[in-house]
Amino acid sequence: MSEIKTQSQPNLSFETKGFDSEKLLLFYRQLLLPRLVEEKMLILLRQGKITKWFSGMGQEAVSIGAALAMHKEEFILPMHRNLGVFTTRKVPLHRLFGQFQGKPLGFSKGRDRSFHFGTKEHFIVGMISHLGAQLSLADGIALAHKLENEKKVVLAFSGDGATSEGEFHEAMNVAAVWDLPVVFVVENNGYGLSTPNVEQYRCSFISDKAEGYGMKAKKVEGNNILEVYNAISHAREYALTHQKPVIIEALTFRMRGHEEASGTKYVPKEVMEFWATKDPVINFEAFLLEKGILTEKEKQQITADFKKYINDEWQKAEQAPKPQVQVQQELADLFAASNWKLTDPNLLKTQNKRMVDAISIGLYQAMERFPQLVLMGQDIAEYGGVFKITEGFIEKFGKARVRNTPLCESAIIGAALGLSIKGMKAMVEMQFADFVTCGFNQIVNNLAKIHYRWGQNADVVIRMPTGAGVKAGPFHSQSNEAWFFHTPGLKIVYPSTPFAAKGLLTAAIEEPNPVMFFEHKALYRAISEEVPEDYYSLPIGKAKLDQIGNDISVVTYGMGVHWVREIAKELSHISIEIIDLQSLLPWDRETVKQSVEKTNKVLVCNEDTLTGSIASEIAAWIGENCFENLDAPVLREGSLDTPVPFAGVLEEAFLPKQRIKEKIEKLFEY
Repeated sequence: MSEIKTQSQPNLSFETKGFDSEKLLLFYRQLLLPRLVEEKMLILLRQGKITKWFSGMGQEAVSIGAALAMHKEEFILPMHRNLGVFTTRKVPLHRLFGQFQGKPLGFSKGRDRSFHFGTKEHFIVGMISHLGAQLSLADGIALAHKLENEKKVVLAFSGDGATSEGEFHEAMNVAAVWDLPVVFVVENNGYGLSTPNVEQYRCSFISDKAEGYGMKAKKVEGNNILEVYNAISHAREYALTHQKPVIIEALTFRMRGHEEASGTKYVPKEVMEFWATKDPVINFEAFLLEKGILTEKEKQQITADFKKYINDEWQKAEQAPKPQVQVQQELADLFAASNWKLTDPNLLKTQNKRMVDAISIGLYQAMERFPQLVLMGQDIAEYGGVFKITEGFIEKFGKARVRNTPLCESAIIGAALGLSIKGMKAMVEMQFADFVTCGFNQIVNNLAKIHYRWGQNADVVIRMPTGAGVKAGPFHSQSNEAWFFHTPGLKIVYPSTPFAAKGLLTAAIEEPNPVMFFEHKALYRAISEEVPEDYYSLPIGKAKLDQIGNDISVVTYGMGVHWVREIAKELSHISIEIIDLQSLLPWDRETVKQSVEKTNKVLVCNEDTLTGSIASEIAAWIGENCFENLDAPVLREGSLDTPVPFAGVLEEAFLPKQRIKEKIEKLFEY
């Protein structure tokens, strides 16, 4: 006999103390509606009217009990089996049906399916397919409640399979360390798709893990709506009163496949039979009938009314127009409208500053200007960060806004997005750009796609100390901007000077969109220039004509700008025009094109490895769009296609400075 069966008691016993007949009937209605919606969806799936369905049949009591226990203006972060959350929160069925059909009537304009959307009107933030990613968003929303002194709690769902994800551990740990009012509900239905829990974890119950996080936890009979409601009500009150997280493990079972095509052949027959006797809808209905709280006639009338309502709502969705292809609109919806405002830096008093100082001052002034801005990163509080960018910040802004984080890049980026959902701003410092791999999913799948999917901005800046030339080896020296260049929905900024660094950082913080902000470590204390003392910002997406020339255009950014400046002095007989891109996504095509039209020869170079680099993409664009203006092939250069070596002589050979010089000389000879 499978262990899945013995995790739950064989009978459901409904304890009605504290519930009057009216409330019990309300619970019944809320429980019945998603079951009837599911039955309709399964018919439509067979008819080809919808393309996919993730069933929650058998688990409805968890969704309904949780949604009823939470206050209506408290956020819930559901998963793809939590239809009951949406129906209990009164999300219009015709819009849900439109969502399932991929119609503009839905919430994501046909750009995503099922419950992969949010609706802030109903205080719901939906999941993405990468399990567990929603949990750290809940941390961020709860942090916003805490910072704004709002007496609210957040509830986030997870399945048992997702508890094996690193994101689960990170989100639990952050919630516990930061004392966040989050109720984490784990729906333990025995299987991660077809893999049983005995192959997922070795503890007896998922709630056993809570002790390791220093959290309270409780197991509940997930098919008993009254038990779920009571447990989550008490958990909510505890989280609110003590400002601490709680885990609720709901033992339940899904009676259909992971999705309909999967089937349930992997489930032992006796397990299916056992859980069929514990159906949450049938058992609660039978209990109400037995107690005389519900009559057979009322039951039939409620069912008939719901079926009519569902059919009427389906007809509205069925008649709604299908999406029309509008390419410009698709591109426009990648980003929220920018609220950047021009501040003319030429009118401001200046001081000579190093790049590290310019970034620090810009960040400090942004903290003054935007009281809703929160800084998060490893060692950024008392220690000031490994590069001392935030040194002294906690004395002015306090530890609530300048937050040391555990070593959990993914959860912190997710929490930053949660802050944004609540209308705040966040800056996350990667200790080194190399470490961003540990938070990659949140960046490329959550931050980058959320506005395109359902119109939610991601007001998050991720600062990325990057670059080689400091003998730090392959894990502290990578140029990884190209990883994000291929991801629609992100903006990428890479300044080469203190003036640009300050002005572009403040602009990035003003942005309602996710910005990857690259800062070359070797430039932090190596260069200085006049920088306005007061707050100013520069436009993202605009290149700088760093040096005027007539013979050759060199398009580059970051350290490349300084290399080409030095080379231009050495090759004084060649008139080199230097285009400093400053912004990589979007990048300034017009300025590049104008320069190429003037010089008719172009080299594109970067510090990153050459294959698949940003230089390669820009070179291809120039070849396609400026061909008639070219007097020579478009050349490109970058670092060797190897990891960054440690030894100085190897690192020097890895970097492209000497090869850039040779390419310029070669190009001049055409």
